[in-house]
Formats: sequence, C-alpha cells, structure tokens
Amino acid sequence: MRGDSAYLIFIWFGVIWVALGIAAVIALLRADNQPIRFGKWGLLVAIPSFLPILIALIVGAILARQS
Repeated sequence: MRGDSAYLIFIWFGVIWVALGIAAVIALLRADNQPIRFGKWGLLVAIPSFLPILIALIVGAILARQS
C-alpha cells in the first residue's frame, strides 16, 4: 500500500492539469465573446479523447482490487 501514494499524486496531477486546460479554453472563448456550445462535432472529438482514459482508469481499478 505504500507505493499507492505515488500513483495517487500522479492521478491528481493529471486531474488538475485537465481542469486547467478546460478553464483555459473557456477563458479563451469568453475573451472573444464566443458562446460556449457543445454540438455533435464537439462530442465527436471529446468522446474518443476521454474514452481511452476512462478505460485505463477502470482497468487499473480492477487490477488494483485483485492484487
């Protein structure tokens, strides 16, 4: 269990990094007075981007529970 803290720090760093990226995109859109919309093309880009991350987290959680 001692080695899990390194993974926890890494995962939280990734979560913070993604949150900062989302905030930066929103700030850029708001600076140009662009409306923030999510259409079908946005989902077409977002789903394949986040699906491998989600699958990796699920597989990691399953493997961590087994060991």
